[in-house]
Amino acid sequence: MNSLMEDIPQFTEWNRIEKVNLGWSDDEKYYIEANSGQQLLLRISSIDQYDSKKKEFVIIKKFNQLDFVMSRAIDFGTCNHNKNAYMLLSWVDGISLESVIQDLSIEEQYKLGIMAGKILQSIHNLPVDEDDLPKITKIAKKINQLERYEKSKYRVANDEKAIQYVKENIPIICQSKPAYEHGDFHMGNLIYTNDCKVGVIDFNRWECGDRFEEFYKLQSFDVDLSIPFSIGQIHGYFKGEPPLDFWKVQAVYVAHASLFSIEWATKFGQSDIDNMTSICMRAFKDYDNFERIIPRWYEDNVKQWS
Repeated sequence: MNSLMEDIPQFTEWNRIEKVNLGWSDDEKYYIEANSGQQLLLRISSIDQYDSKKKEFVIIKKFNQLDFVMSRAIDFGTCNHNKNAYMLLSWVDGISLESVIQDLSIEEQYKLGIMAGKILQSIHNLPVDEDDLPKITKIAKKINQLERYEKSKYRVANDEKAIQYVKENIPIICQSKPAYEHGDFHMGNLIYTNDCKVGVIDFNRWECGDRFEEFYKLQSFDVDLSIPFSIGQIHGYFKGEPPLDFWKVQAVYVAHASLFSIEWATKFGQSDIDNMTSICMRAFKDYDNFERIIPRWYEDNVKQWS
């Protein structure tokens, strides 16, 4: 381990190094404690990712202009005798929100959702550099992914209506002004901090594109853990009820992700395929096989939070 990072300038100041085995990233991640007591996160990538990781570091610095708890960019460079790239970030102290959310009152869950929604809106409101504007939309990519699912041996029963819904409505996505996105904004990448706030980590899937795409992870990962949080995130983002156009676009993203995520999971094994299949079937139920635009979990519960 030491040979991997011993040429990082700050290495001699560290007295504790522990590997972090969480998340889907290909990065090697380490929890670091410095002699000063400072807590850090070290991410090490293959050298062929140097340019993309350097850009990620720049984007994190851009996000660091905002006023919420998050990983903060400290240093970037090469290590292991130029065989790897490294990124040094501040450590966000606390507990994964997904692991604690169900232990909190429903009122607290909703309030945390409000916080998360406001954080997400602040990210999306950052001015976008012209060089970061997407040259093309993701519509063609989404259609290609759907076709891959249709050819997959892991297709789920009664998927025809969801497939048709995506194909008929795909032109309505990517119509809003492009915004910076966290890229993987759900409770697995949110921290419940020691002062009961929401912290944000793992910006490695950032992109610039359709801000409404950011929300389908609510359906995939957060609704099953906390409907109050999920409603709160939407209310915090929109300062109340979202427009109908949001739900129309969101249904397309949910239908697409519910199907393609099964194909995406095939590279990870049967357990992940089964998990994504379960998520897909829940979406079918919530959207009445995409006969409805607003999901049941929202429509049946929102009055409590209005």
